[in-house]
Amino acid sequence: MGFGSYDESEQEKQNSGTDYDNEDAVSVHENDHDGTVSFDTGASSEDLVDRLQDMKDDGDDE
Repeated sequence: MGFGSYDESEQEKQNSGTDYDNEDAVSVHENDHDGTVSFDTGASSEDLVDRLQDMKDDGDDE
């Protein structure tokens, strides 16, 4: 066999061991929800930017 070619019987052997049942599968939509999330911190943008800068400065000490 040349480089890049394969034996079809080998391909069948590899695929035969991958039988999965749907009951074992995870549903990615199990916890879907429709709605919105909102919150109000009561802080101004300037306050939040200042707090972020404080957090960054604290991280430099480590």
